[in-house]
Amino acid sequence: MKRVPENLLVFSHLRWDFVFQRPQHLLTRFSKEFNVYFLEEPIHDVPENEDSYLSVSKRADKLWVLVPHLPQGIDKKQSLKIQKETLKTFLTNKSLSDFIFWYYTPMALEFSGDYNPDITIYDCMDELSAFKFAPPELIHLEKELLTRADVVFTGGHSLYEAKKHQHQNIHPFPSSIDKAHFGQARKNMEQPADQKNIAGPKFGFYGVIDERFDYELIGEAANLRPDWQFVLIGPTVKIDPAVLPKNKNIHYLGGKSYDELPAYLAGWDIAMIPFLLNESTRFISPTKTPEYLCAGIPVISTPIRDVVNPYGKKNLVSIVSNASEFVAAAENALTGPKQEWLQNVDAFLAKRSWDQTASDMMEMIRKAMGRKVSVPLSA
Repeated sequence: MKRVPENLLVFSHLRWDFVFQRPQHLLTRFSKEFNVYFLEEPIHDVPENEDSYLSVSKRADKLWVLVPHLPQGIDKKQSLKIQKETLKTFLTNKSLSDFIFWYYTPMALEFSGDYNPDITIYDCMDELSAFKFAPPELIHLEKELLTRADVVFTGGHSLYEAKKHQHQNIHPFPSSIDKAHFGQARKNMEQPADQKNIAGPKFGFYGVIDERFDYELIGEAANLRPDWQFVLIGPTVKIDPAVLPKNKNIHYLGGKSYDELPAYLAGWDIAMIPFLLNESTRFISPTKTPEYLCAGIPVISTPIRDVVNPYGKKNLVSIVSNASEFVAAAENALTGPKQEWLQNVDAFLAKRSWDQTASDMMEMIRKAMGRKVSVPLSA
């Protein structure tokens, strides 16, 4: 079997510091095996007539975040030209035979497609083409990436079912958990200052509030039960904040760090996954589902496919389709016994962890390496 390369270059549409999710969980673990370089999309903040540059910040012993800073006001053609030059400079005097290219976005092929690394991986965590403002060329570029990739991972089973006929070496890896981190919420943690004075049963959500979020469901439930308090944590993007319900019992607390989440969870009575059923949620596998459960909190979700199966079918999560069903499920969860449910939750989660997911992915990478012909590669 060939030696696994030492360097992992990641092309991401997500920013490292935005929301701590799948890429951060996996890549912090892979940084024990590789030098991990996390290349973000560019920021156009360089004044005109000044040179673009690549900022590099170290986040762990072997993990760096790279951000191209490009001139303001340039068009896409100019942007791609600079990104190509930036990547070429980064790879100067480096052997491609010692690199894995790891893609979260097929769009990165527009400036990285001229290179032939030792192995190419596509971690398809979402159906990006269905998201709001998705570039029209993304579908074509994903097809190209699927022809280049040596191994493909998907962020859930429904996404795997949709993609499995497009690649011969594709494997589902649904969202997992950091048990030690979210298990803290089962302890008597002091609630953060902006939550502890909210009186009444607390219904919590954390994540991005965007075109996937069913704010109408939250508003209707808040109207039906004004004595319940709805705590929403996370940034609002791609939608107008003015459309969000303004009930007195709905509290928008903004974005919080990953480290802060268990303290908020510890004060919740119910955790929510209120996503709309649309093209952008058709294949999602919410990372928050096992995290909520790990915290020991009853969960209510709309019928997202990868939540219904397996969590709903195993009666670990209540599945609802409207506000009246939400209220009925919440009343049952607030008053019903939890001991047997919690035992079933812990049994289900027993063998699930990001450590195990990273280990299983690493095994797939080693197998993919074993199938490749050992010849030197260069740019």
